[in-house]
Amino acid sequence: MKTELMSLVWVTVLTAVIWIPYILDRIMTWGLMDTVGYPANPKPQSAWAVRMINAHENAVENLVVFASLVLAAHALGVSNDATVTACCVYFWARVVHLAAYTLRIPWVRTLAFVAGFGSQMTLAWQIFAK
Repeated sequence: MKTELMSLVWVTVLTAVIWIPYILDRIMTWGLMDTVGYPANPKPQSAWAVRMINAHENAVENLVVFASLVLAAHALGVSNDATVTACCVYFWARVVHLAAYTLRIPWVRTLAFVAGFGSQMTLAWQIFAK
């Protein structure tokens, strides 16, 4: 499997499992019955869990762009050092973004987001350059 596709798989798996810690916090905060139900006035979750929810939403939004670019590059046969590097950087940028967002590290979160965006634009550039 090409590195770009493997990176897409890893990014997708990361995005798929982000919910687990914040749902565990929800169970601890609300209790199991309210977590699986529809409480009228739920207690607020831990601040870190709320930030992780936001990071998860951001990861899902960006996965759409990243996946589209990786799949388009693959379909067009675009694979080179730039695309491989961009995909690897994107994965680690998402890991750092998640950690920095959850732990409330402002500059690191923003720089990680910019690195991920730069990776997406690198993929787009390589596709257009073909």
